[in-house]
Amino acid sequence: MMTLHDYESRVQQVREKMTEQHLDGFMVSAAENRRYLSGFSAEDTQFDETAGALLITASRMILATDSRFELQAQREAPPWERFIYKKGLARELPEILQDLDLRRLGFESVRLSVQQSNQMREALSNAGMKIELLDTENLVEALRLCKSEAEIEAIRQALELAEGAFKRLRKSLTAGRSEADLAWSLERAMRESGAEGLSFPVITAAGQNAALPHAVPGTRMIAAGEPILFDWGARLHGYCSDISRTVVIGKPDDTFRAVFTAVYEAQQKAIEAIRPGVTGKQVDKVARDHIDQAGFAGKFGHGLGHGTGLAVHEAPRLSPIREDILEPGMVFTVEPGIYLPDWGGVRLENMVAVREHGAEVLNALPVVLDDCLFR
Repeated sequence: MMTLHDYESRVQQVREKMTEQHLDGFMVSAAENRRYLSGFSAEDTQFDETAGALLITASRMILATDSRFELQAQREAPPWERFIYKKGLARELPEILQDLDLRRLGFESVRLSVQQSNQMREALSNAGMKIELLDTENLVEALRLCKSEAEIEAIRQALELAEGAFKRLRKSLTAGRSEADLAWSLERAMRESGAEGLSFPVITAAGQNAALPHAVPGTRMIAAGEPILFDWGARLHGYCSDISRTVVIGKPDDTFRAVFTAVYEAQQKAIEAIRPGVTGKQVDKVARDHIDQAGFAGKFGHGLGHGTGLAVHEAPRLSPIREDILEPGMVFTVEPGIYLPDWGGVRLENMVAVREHGAEVLNALPVVLDDCLFR
């Protein structure tokens, strides 16, 4: 769990970045960033609705929200001043800012829509306030890039919960069940184990459907001998886990053994290549080259991995098109895959933390072939 000191330290780092960018105020709208800086865990129900915003200046910290979240804000973010708006954040922004003496207010361009920013500018103009709204990128996300030991422990606990749920599911894994049924069973097991929620909707894909990296579970019944791809994760204390395993009920065919072996070896080689100072592109290439040399060139289309924390997909990225430099404290997935449209696919995904000596695998759930065969 994060402490009050953690939040205070993070806000101070934001203030330092504000000074570097010549901002005298900064508005935080992204839900993960709000939680990272304040502990306020309310979620935005959809993109055009908000649970509130943080307003940070050199001396003030204001949490603006509506009456639905008033008590939650009081409990979760007690050091923050609270402003409860009734007509919406944009319309009441001039009142929130009226005594802050701001000239340059930064906002998160990744979260605030053009419509919302226009509404805010109009409200400020109508109120006669000469405050310049300036779009920023990655001001808070850059702080989230390297995790503290407390954050890594939170991710580890979310991972343990998700893996425990899968172990429960494996006891009832039999042919004749539908993809959707298995996905629901895995979701239920995570929630019954105490998950706050899912990192993302559970993926269960069998047979040729396993060739779809982000397949939606349907009514298809799983059969013996075919690949069954699971991708799932739990959220706990706000932090996400993300795991993939591909299994077979009964005897696997030669294609499964060849594909699984190539993916497994690519993952292990990539993990061995991880260390501070290398780029995500270099690590991706290690896995991709191995898959190509194993005879499956062009069958691994997506990037090798992505950062995971308060958001299930965040920086850094391990990808052929990204040059993110790896640093100690970064946490991300390593998930090579091979997808054959007329047969199916195999993806194996572990989570790792970058350490001074290399990579620490956070998973306890085995990934070897024998553990993925159910007889």
